[in-house]
Amino acid sequence: MDKIREGLDIEGKRQDSKTKKVKMNRPGFWEDREKAIELSREVEELDRQVEEWTELESEIKDLEELVAVAAREEDNSLGKEAREKYEKLEERFRKLEFNVLFSEKYDRYNAIVSVHAGTGGVDAQDWAQILERMILRFAESKNWQIKIFDRTPGSEAGIKNATFLVKGAWAYGYLRSENGVHRLVRISPFDAEGMRHTSFALVEVVPELPETEEVELREEDLKIETFGASGPGGQSVNKTESAVRVRHIPTGIMVSCQNQKSQHQNKETALRILKSKLHNLREREEKEKQEKLKGETGAADWGKQIRSYVMQPHTMVKDHRTGEETSDVDSVLDGKIDNFIEAYLKSDLKE
Repeated sequence: MDKIREGLDIEGKRQDSKTKKVKMNRPGFWEDREKAIELSREVEELDRQVEEWTELESEIKDLEELVAVAAREEDNSLGKEAREKYEKLEERFRKLEFNVLFSEKYDRYNAIVSVHAGTGGVDAQDWAQILERMILRFAESKNWQIKIFDRTPGSEAGIKNATFLVKGAWAYGYLRSENGVHRLVRISPFDAEGMRHTSFALVEVVPELPETEEVELREEDLKIETFGASGPGGQSVNKTESAVRVRHIPTGIMVSCQNQKSQHQNKETALRILKSKLHNLREREEKEKQEKLKGETGAADWGKQIRSYVMQPHTMVKDHRTGEETSDVDSVLDGKIDNFIEAYLKSDLKE
């Protein structure tokens, strides 16, 4: 119990909630409504976690007293009641225990997810869209909020790339398990001869950078371009160049944003995403020096996949980092990836 309490950092959450409530009581707090709502949600989530643990501790103590009374009075009816309560409390305890698996600094933050089609032509673009849907379905199951930043449709089907924000408690902690190359083997629906094809797509997951974390962007290191926003909207879509593409010259990282009507807003969002990606890159480089780099990414092609999805001649999804696998491909692609996430977090914690 003490180890779980320490891992959950209940006292830290209680203090963090108090600090944030002081900010909420300051004059002008609601002037920036978006930030105010976000902070309010953070406080609500912190209070929920503290309350959940406090209630569990209290009920465990009550159960201990009940067991003591049943043993002292040799009352079988109380023993049965105690067993039923124990089973319910054990289930709640396991759910709380899962949170201890979130061991990285930014696990509790929102996640910025990018999906890129890799080797495999139109099949890879279709595969990228399937992966995008899988992650979005998982996010929906957690009641997280989604905000699309950029999305480029494929030439015939699927998508070339997409970037979106996932807002919710522990979003990055959950989704960092998806960071890497995903490999699909299936009979291609785009092949008239019905041949089996192998496709690749790359998923990048970085935490949304807190405002307190500063990353310096030098103007001379940036190449900023504007272009017409794509997607649904009729003939007027491409008339104004509101979309923004930012390239960080030293690293080659490129970020696009076109979800806002204002070019200025798109530029601000693109720079914010770029800061998060640069910060994540520096964190990875530091881990690399310490030989602790996990979830390595690179070109989306042969030999580098973190997970394989096979649809023909048999069905199987296997994570190559943990050995976790299932034959229920359809459920996985519908967003039921909890078992893969839990296995990854457990293996990550052991290393």
